[in-house]
Amino acid sequence: MAVAVPRKLIVIGDSGVYGWGDPEEGGWCERLRRHWMGLPEGPVVYPLGVRGDGLERVAARLEHDVRCRGELRRQQPQGILLAVGLNDTARVGRPDGRPQLDADGFLFGLEQLLQRASQLAPVLVLGLSPVQEEAMPFADVLWYSLEQVRRYEALLEQACLEADVPFLPLLRQLLSDPAWPDWLSGDGLHLNSAGHREVYRRVRDWPALLAWAGLEPLRAVTGVSG
Repeated sequence: MAVAVPRKLIVIGDSGVYGWGDPEEGGWCERLRRHWMGLPEGPVVYPLGVRGDGLERVAARLEHDVRCRGELRRQQPQGILLAVGLNDTARVGRPDGRPQLDADGFLFGLEQLLQRASQLAPVLVLGLSPVQEEAMPFADVLWYSLEQVRRYEALLEQACLEADVPFLPLLRQLLSDPAWPDWLSGDGLHLNSAGHREVYRRVRDWPALLAWAGLEPLRAVTGVSG
Protein backbone atom coordinates (compact mmCIF):
# COMPACT_ATOMS: atom_id res chain seq x y z
CA MET A 1 0.00 0.00 0.00
CA ALA A 2 1.45 3.34 -1.09
CA VAL A 3 2.16 5.84 1.67
CA ALA A 4 0.82 9.32 1.01
CA VAL A 5 3.52 11.98 0.69
CA PRO A 6 2.72 14.82 3.12
CA ARG A 7 2.48 18.37 1.92
CA LYS A 8 5.42 20.59 2.76
CA LEU A 9 5.30 24.20 3.94
CA ILE A 10 8.35 26.45 3.81
CA VAL A 11 8.16 29.18 6.46
CA ILE A 12 10.74 31.80 5.59
CA GLY A 13 11.52 34.92 7.56
CA ASP A 14 13.41 36.45 10.48
CA SER A 15 13.97 35.73 14.18
CA GLY A 16 10.24 35.32 14.74
CA VAL A 17 10.26 32.26 12.50
CA TYR A 18 13.49 31.11 14.14
CA GLY A 19 11.70 31.22 17.49
CA TRP A 20 14.02 33.62 19.28
CA GLY A 21 12.69 34.54 22.72
CA ASP A 22 10.84 31.28 23.35
CA PRO A 23 13.07 28.86 25.29
CA GLU A 24 10.02 26.84 26.30
CA GLU A 25 8.75 25.59 22.93
CA GLY A 26 10.96 27.14 20.28
CA GLY A 27 8.60 29.77 18.89
CA TRP A 28 5.27 29.93 17.08
CA CYS A 29 6.56 28.13 13.99
CA GLU A 30 8.07 25.27 15.98
CA ARG A 31 4.78 24.96 17.87
CA LEU A 32 2.95 24.69 14.55
CA ARG A 33 5.46 22.10 13.31
CA ARG A 34 4.90 19.93 16.39
CA HIS A 35 1.14 20.35 16.24
CA TRP A 36 0.92 19.28 12.61
CA MET A 37 3.32 16.41 13.23
CA GLY A 38 0.78 14.96 15.62
CA LEU A 39 -2.04 14.98 13.06
CA PRO A 40 -2.60 12.00 10.74
CA GLU A 41 -2.27 14.09 7.57
CA GLY A 42 -0.51 17.13 8.91
CA PRO A 43 1.89 18.86 6.51
CA VAL A 44 5.64 18.98 7.11
CA VAL A 45 6.88 22.39 8.22
CA TYR A 46 10.35 23.72 7.44
CA PRO A 47 11.06 26.78 9.65
CA LEU A 48 13.68 28.86 7.83
CA GLY A 49 14.11 31.91 10.01
CA VAL A 50 17.35 33.90 10.16
CA ARG A 51 17.86 36.51 12.86
CA GLY A 52 18.11 40.03 11.49
CA ASP A 53 16.79 39.20 8.05
CA GLY A 54 14.74 41.79 6.25
CA LEU A 55 12.90 41.65 2.97
CA GLU A 56 16.00 41.89 0.78
CA ARG A 57 17.83 39.03 2.49
CA VAL A 58 14.76 36.81 2.42
CA ALA A 59 14.34 37.57 -1.28
CA ALA A 60 17.98 36.65 -1.91
CA ARG A 61 17.59 33.16 -0.45
CA LEU A 62 14.03 32.38 -1.52
CA GLU A 63 14.61 30.06 -4.49
CA HIS A 64 17.46 28.16 -2.89
CA ASP A 65 15.63 27.62 0.39
CA VAL A 66 12.50 26.41 -1.36
CA ARG A 67 14.05 24.19 -4.02
CA CYS A 68 16.44 22.29 -1.76
CA ARG A 69 13.64 21.03 0.50
CA GLY A 70 11.65 18.85 -1.82
CA GLU A 71 12.66 15.64 0.02
CA LEU A 72 11.86 13.46 -2.97
CA ARG A 73 13.22 13.65 -6.49
CA ARG A 74 11.55 16.24 -8.73
CA GLN A 75 9.34 17.42 -5.90
CA GLN A 76 9.14 20.89 -4.41
CA PRO A 77 7.29 22.15 -1.34
CA GLN A 78 3.64 22.86 -1.94
CA GLY A 79 3.40 26.09 0.06
CA ILE A 80 5.36 29.14 1.23
CA LEU A 81 4.56 31.21 4.30
CA LEU A 82 6.38 34.55 4.40
CA ALA A 83 6.92 36.18 7.79
CA VAL A 84 9.13 39.19 7.23
CA GLY A 85 9.13 42.97 7.49
CA LEU A 86 9.66 43.87 11.13
CA ASN A 87 13.41 44.43 10.72
CA ASP A 88 12.79 46.67 7.73
CA THR A 89 10.78 49.10 9.89
CA ALA A 90 13.72 50.00 12.16
CA ARG A 91 15.30 53.46 11.94
CA VAL A 92 19.07 53.58 12.19
CA GLY A 93 20.95 55.66 14.74
CA ARG A 94 18.09 57.74 16.10
CA PRO A 95 14.27 57.72 16.31
CA ASP A 96 13.97 59.81 13.13
CA GLY A 97 16.88 58.21 11.30
CA ARG A 98 16.69 56.51 7.94
CA PRO A 99 14.73 53.24 7.88
CA GLN A 100 16.62 50.06 7.08
CA LEU A 101 14.39 49.82 4.00
CA ASP A 102 12.16 52.76 3.15
CA ALA A 103 8.46 52.27 2.56
CA ASP A 104 8.60 52.64 -1.23
CA GLY A 105 11.47 50.19 -1.50
CA PHE A 106 9.72 47.79 0.84
CA LEU A 107 6.50 47.80 -1.16
CA PHE A 108 8.28 47.42 -4.49
CA GLY A 109 10.50 44.61 -3.18
CA LEU A 110 7.53 42.86 -1.61
CA GLU A 111 5.56 42.97 -4.85
CA GLN A 112 8.50 41.43 -6.68
CA LEU A 113 8.99 38.79 -3.97
CA LEU A 114 5.34 37.75 -4.02
CA GLN A 115 5.47 37.40 -7.78
CA ARG A 116 8.59 35.22 -7.65
CA ALA A 117 7.36 33.13 -4.74
CA SER A 118 3.99 32.52 -6.38
CA GLN A 119 5.78 30.93 -9.33
CA LEU A 120 7.24 28.34 -6.94
CA ALA A 121 4.20 27.48 -4.81
CA PRO A 122 1.05 28.97 -3.29
CA VAL A 123 2.00 31.80 -0.93
CA LEU A 124 0.61 33.06 2.37
CA VAL A 125 1.86 36.08 4.34
CA LEU A 126 1.92 36.80 8.06
CA GLY A 127 1.57 40.25 9.62
CA LEU A 128 3.85 41.96 12.14
CA SER A 129 4.09 41.83 15.93
CA PRO A 130 4.22 44.93 18.16
CA VAL A 131 7.25 46.56 19.72
CA GLN A 132 7.81 48.47 22.95
CA GLU A 133 9.24 51.85 22.12
CA GLU A 134 10.37 52.49 25.70
CA ALA A 135 12.96 49.72 25.36
CA MET A 136 14.62 51.23 22.29
CA PRO A 137 17.22 51.44 20.85
CA PHE A 138 17.73 47.78 20.06
CA ALA A 139 21.42 46.80 19.99
CA ASP A 140 22.18 50.47 20.77
CA VAL A 141 21.49 51.50 17.18
CA LEU A 142 18.05 50.47 15.90
CA TRP A 143 14.88 52.33 16.82
CA TYR A 144 11.60 50.47 16.34
CA SER A 145 8.24 52.24 16.67
CA LEU A 146 4.61 51.18 16.55
CA GLU A 147 3.93 53.86 13.94
CA GLN A 148 6.41 52.30 11.56
CA VAL A 149 5.21 48.77 12.30
CA ARG A 150 1.64 49.82 11.52
CA ARG A 151 2.76 51.44 8.28
CA TYR A 152 4.69 48.42 7.06
CA GLU A 153 2.01 45.93 8.01
CA ALA A 154 -0.43 48.03 5.98
CA LEU A 155 1.99 47.73 3.04
CA LEU A 156 2.08 43.97 3.51
CA GLU A 157 -1.70 43.86 3.41
CA GLN A 158 -1.85 46.13 0.35
CA ALA A 159 0.61 44.02 -1.62
CA CYS A 160 -1.17 40.79 -0.69
CA LEU A 161 -4.54 42.20 -1.69
CA GLU A 162 -3.20 43.26 -5.08
CA ALA A 163 -1.50 39.90 -5.61
CA ASP A 164 -4.51 37.91 -4.33
CA VAL A 165 -2.37 36.32 -1.61
CA PRO A 166 -3.86 35.31 1.78
CA PHE A 167 -2.72 37.67 4.54
CA LEU A 168 -3.06 37.31 8.31
CA PRO A 169 -2.85 40.68 10.09
CA LEU A 170 -1.51 40.44 13.62
CA LEU A 171 -0.75 43.89 14.96
CA ARG A 172 -4.22 45.21 15.68
CA GLN A 173 -5.36 41.93 17.25
CA LEU A 174 -2.34 41.73 19.52
CA LEU A 175 -2.50 45.38 20.55
CA SER A 176 -6.20 45.05 21.40
CA ASP A 177 -5.27 42.93 24.41
CA PRO A 178 -4.07 45.05 27.36
CA ALA A 179 -1.61 42.28 28.22
CA TRP A 180 0.38 42.68 24.98
CA PRO A 181 3.46 44.27 26.63
CA ASP A 182 3.83 41.07 28.66
CA TRP A 183 4.26 39.14 25.41
CA LEU A 184 7.57 40.82 24.55
CA SER A 185 11.09 40.11 25.74
CA GLY A 186 13.03 42.72 27.67
CA ASP A 187 14.53 44.08 24.44
CA GLY A 188 11.08 45.33 23.40
CA LEU A 189 11.35 43.64 20.03
CA HIS A 190 11.27 39.86 20.23
CA LEU A 191 8.27 37.89 21.37
CA ASN A 192 8.75 35.87 24.55
CA SER A 193 7.21 32.44 25.13
CA ALA A 194 3.79 33.93 25.90
CA GLY A 195 3.96 36.09 22.77
CA HIS A 196 4.92 33.19 20.54
CA ARG A 197 2.01 31.26 22.03
CA GLU A 198 -0.40 34.04 21.05
CA VAL A 199 0.89 34.20 17.49
CA TYR A 200 0.85 30.41 17.22
CA ARG A 201 -2.82 30.29 18.23
CA ARG A 202 -3.72 32.74 15.50
CA VAL A 203 -1.64 31.02 12.83
CA ARG A 204 -2.89 27.56 13.80
CA ASP A 205 -6.53 28.66 13.44
CA TRP A 206 -6.06 30.77 10.29
CA PRO A 207 -8.73 29.61 7.81
CA ALA A 208 -6.55 30.23 4.77
CA LEU A 209 -3.72 28.11 6.18
CA LEU A 210 -6.10 25.36 7.27
CA ALA A 211 -7.59 25.32 3.78
CA TRP A 212 -4.13 25.04 2.20
CA ALA A 213 -3.21 22.22 4.62
CA GLY A 214 -6.45 20.34 3.95
CA LEU A 215 -7.14 20.24 7.69
CA GLU A 216 -10.51 21.95 7.85
CA PRO A 217 -12.56 18.72 7.87
CA LEU A 218 -10.28 17.15 10.47
CA ARG A 219 -10.48 20.20 12.70
CA ALA A 220 -14.25 20.49 12.32
CA VAL A 221 -14.91 16.84 13.13
CA THR A 222 -12.42 16.19 15.91
CA GLY A 223 -12.09 19.63 17.44
CA VAL A 224 -8.30 19.41 17.13
CA SER A 225 -6.82 22.61 18.53
CA GLY A 226 -3.20 21.85 19.31
